[in-house]
Amino acid sequence: GFVVGHAGLYQALAMFAVAYFIIGMTVLSVCAIATNGALDAGGAYYMISRALGPEFGGSIGIMFFLANVCGSALYVLGLVEAVVDSFGIPPGQKVGTGVHVLPQSYWYELLYGTVLLALCLVVCLVGASIYAKATFLIFLIVAGVLGTILVSFFATRPIGVPIRLPHFNGSEVENGSFTGFSLATLRDNLGGGYAVDYTTGQMMSFSSVFAVMFNGCTGIMAGSNMSGDLKRPSYSIPRGTISAVLFTYLVYNLLAFLMCATCNRTLLQKDYGFLRDISIFPPLVTVGIYAATLSAAMSNLIGASRILYALARDDLFGRALALAKKTSASGNPVMAVILSWLVVQLVLFSGKLNTIAGVVTTFFLLVYATVNLACLALEWASAPNFRPTFRYFTWHTCLLGIAGCCVMMFLISPVSASASLGFLLLLLLALHYLSPSSTWGYISQALIFHQVRKYLLMLDVRKDHVKFWRPQMLLMVQNPRSSARLIDFVNDLKKSGLYVLGHVELQDLDTLPSDPLQPQQDSWLSLVDKLNVKAFVSLTLAPSVRHGVRQLLFTSGLGGMRPNTLVLGFYDDAAPQDGLARHPAFSSAREEVPLGFPALRAPAAPKLLSAREYVGIVADALKMLRNVLLARQLESLDKAWELRRAASPPPTIHVWPVNLLRPDSARYADTCSLFLLQMACVLNMARAWRRARLRLFLCVEAGTMPHAQEEKLRQLLKDLRIQAQIQLVPWDAVTRLHWQTHQGPPGGPAPAGEAAEEEEAVNFPANATQVSDEYVCAANKLVLEQSPAPAVRFLYLPRPPADTSLYPLYLHQLELLTRGLGPTVLVHGVSAVTSTQL
Repeated sequence: GFVVGHAGLYQALAMFAVAYFIIGMTVLSVCAIATNGALDAGGAYYMISRALGPEFGGSIGIMFFLANVCGSALYVLGLVEAVVDSFGIPPGQKVGTGVHVLPQSYWYELLYGTVLLALCLVVCLVGASIYAKATFLIFLIVAGVLGTILVSFFATRPIGVPIRLPHFNGSEVENGSFTGFSLATLRDNLGGGYAVDYTTGQMMSFSSVFAVMFNGCTGIMAGSNMSGDLKRPSYSIPRGTISAVLFTYLVYNLLAFLMCATCNRTLLQKDYGFLRDISIFPPLVTVGIYAATLSAAMSNLIGASRILYALARDDLFGRALALAKKTSASGNPVMAVILSWLVVQLVLFSGKLNTIAGVVTTFFLLVYATVNLACLALEWASAPNFRPTFRYFTWHTCLLGIAGCCVMMFLISPVSASASLGFLLLLLLALHYLSPSSTWGYISQALIFHQVRKYLLMLDVRKDHVKFWRPQMLLMVQNPRSSARLIDFVNDLKKSGLYVLGHVELQDLDTLPSDPLQPQQDSWLSLVDKLNVKAFVSLTLAPSVRHGVRQLLFTSGLGGMRPNTLVLGFYDDAAPQDGLARHPAFSSAREEVPLGFPALRAPAAPKLLSAREYVGIVADALKMLRNVLLARQLESLDKAWELRRAASPPPTIHVWPVNLLRPDSARYADTCSLFLLQMACVLNMARAWRRARLRLFLCVEAGTMPHAQEEKLRQLLKDLRIQAQIQLVPWDAVTRLHWQTHQGPPGGPAPAGEAAEEEEAVNFPANATQVSDEYVCAANKLVLEQSPAPAVRFLYLPRPPADTSLYPLYLHQLELLTRGLGPTVLVHGVSAVTSTQL
């Protein structure tokens, strides 16, 4: 009557259609989730938490608890209004007459609400079985009353109904009328006629009437909330919910039509209890109203208690809800019921039904939207285990349900909707950072997998372009205890590219009972988390380290995301140091070093890798067209200290883009030099290294027009948009040692043109044989003399010799070249990585 009196028949039918469209879509989602596995206590909370994870589940659980609590208070206040209308002392009279004996005031109505709520509490404390019996009895009563009302529309003759306006105009009496079936009455009630609500004194509108009406449709979760008490929830919830929705929709529409055809607008707007006046047996209507509101109040109270119990049992809020876990001997969560009752009692202080209707509706709509979201996520994730026996839903119905809920939420009350979403967001953030990890499975992981697979298939290596090149690193780690700072450094060097930590375990699977790598995986992943690096972990078994590295180079990555750069620690005789225990990630937070990593090799113990095999790994990587970085003494790099020193002077990165082991072929524009420049620039772009300054060293000899060379290099840096200081370094004294050894003139021939360069790349010239140790030591001294000392140096890494017997000599000269230089990265690039195009 309230709805059709203010909105008219057309808008009332539209309201019912919109409301039932929203809850219809939600019911389909509820049925889908409910039939996809065993349900436990908590209803919608249980469904959402197990589908979307603890953050969404916990926050929506609290919202749904509050929705049920406010809903219970709403129905109790509705019952109070009905009781006062029937038995309240009329305004202006001090003493009641006949049945009108109950005083009317805010505090008296609060007292009546408290007594009625206590009755609901007693039923809910006894347990779910008595509640089920009580609600079934109430259902029979309400069905009987409904039958008499439908008969009354046809049986009652036209009558006038005097209406007292109790709250604001106590002496005024208006006359409503029941006209019987009349075309004129129907025509008058077709359009809207919004007026002041006599219980609150507020002007009604479409949104405020819809908010009150929608509370008559929120019972769709009543069955779901009892999921822990049902024998077969997956069977009962879909059948019970769908039949209830269809039944109530038909009843509401039928009643709306009958009221509009028989009652004038004054009666509908000014007397919400008019059905008593037109009934063939008025007391039965009163009993029906009491029964319906009492049933709804109990349903919401027991639903709220079950949600609170499920939240407490899942330990999402820790000790805050510990009390709600306690149950009776029969399993009834009595403490959760009592706590829910207390919160409902607090809400009763709001005083009027229509005052809290908007907030309750907003909460319910938000919960329904999230149920649809949970079903949509499960459907979109395409997980094989999501196969509900209820199939009458698609992702379209979920999406429509979400859209409908959100639109109506903001139409009803933009302020309540915004506040509810803000509260939900706060709960989400709090649970994300504070709640313990769960074992329910995270839908986010399934959705991420689904999307990543889709985009990986779209990532076509044939469409790669040098403009969009980025380093994709494979860092080989023997023992993380001695490589923590190197892992950190390469994380800065990857520039949003792929980063894989590779490890080779020297064992034979044929001789083992099971895979020894599986138990190690968790330790490595824990290490990645603690060091806060964005890396994947790839472990392999192999008979030798070289074979293992080959395996990882061939198989690491997926589709267009494969490592293009291999990073190795340097091979020398230095004793390994345990840098993991001293790393800030463990020392400052008082964290224990992850277990599972073996102790470091003793200095006297033999190495797992020979010098020949180490150089062979470098050669293998270059044959497979992978760039190679060799990192020496990176464990001595204290990045935090280097980069937070006093602002003047800022730390520097020294770059030597010339092959110091080939003084007769000093070129600055070959592929390897450009790759070395790119890597130094990438490091400088990392957030932690932005204060550092690049310093580029140009080695010049007498009589070679150094300023022309400098200008040419400066132009190259400008074209590549690399900001670096160029420093000229005379190295006649160093090259003289080379020419003395080879008895050749300083102006001797050098490999000319790109053809010669390409031929060298194929034939692996034995460049290690062309320089003496004396020359290499002089080159090392030249690099070392450039002050101030940098945070890190980048040097050109020559190709290994073609003759494998020269591998030890090649490694020996690399060791001489980098001895005492501090943190140093030797770089060899095989792919074009720089671009001057837009």
